[in-house]
Amino acid sequence: MTRTRILEIATEQFSRYGVRAVTMEDIARLGGISKKTIYLEFSDKKDLVKEAFEVLLEEDRKKLSFILETEDGVIEHLVKTSKMVRERLQNMNPMVIMEVQKYFPEAWRMFEDFKANVIMEDLVNVIEKGKKLGYFRPEIDSQILAKVRINQITSGFDPDNFTRKDFNLVEEQMVLLDHFLHGIFTEKGRMAFAAHQAIED
Repeated sequence: MTRTRILEIATEQFSRYGVRAVTMEDIARLGGISKKTIYLEFSDKKDLVKEAFEVLLEEDRKKLSFILETEDGVIEHLVKTSKMVRERLQNMNPMVIMEVQKYFPEAWRMFEDFKANVIMEDLVNVIEKGKKLGYFRPEIDSQILAKVRINQITSGFDPDNFTRKDFNLVEEQMVLLDHFLHGIFTEKGRMAFAAHQAIED
């Protein structure tokens, strides 16, 4: 129970304030435990960050699996996954992404694996299904377009972005998604997506 509680506090604090700003003392204080208790569960801060990041990715994997299992429609899937991405990014301090890339490479590798396997597979399946249903242009290559979409997502995590005053991670991701979809939609897909967006909003 203690381990789970430490991870809950760490995940929430890291997401809100960034990884470097939150100390082991902060987590111990918020959990009403000693710092020694944290070190009984986690060897050091890197270990804690890695496991906290794993918790976030597992949450996203479960949400994605749930959408895959419960949504037959391609358009519903796209609307729900884009909403999931938006919510995740809105609730996360952009500094976290930059800090994990720079100072916690093991945790970042987990994200890279998640992106290459879970997200890639999901995108290829959705694009293929959309082509069969007439929502996406039939001539497009699903593998290439899935990689393009992943590269769009990743481009937002470039550390240089976080030094720009006008940078808004959520806004840029939504613009990129819109651009991507309208590049592969047929007229049928465009109309269906607009209708579903109106319902969701």
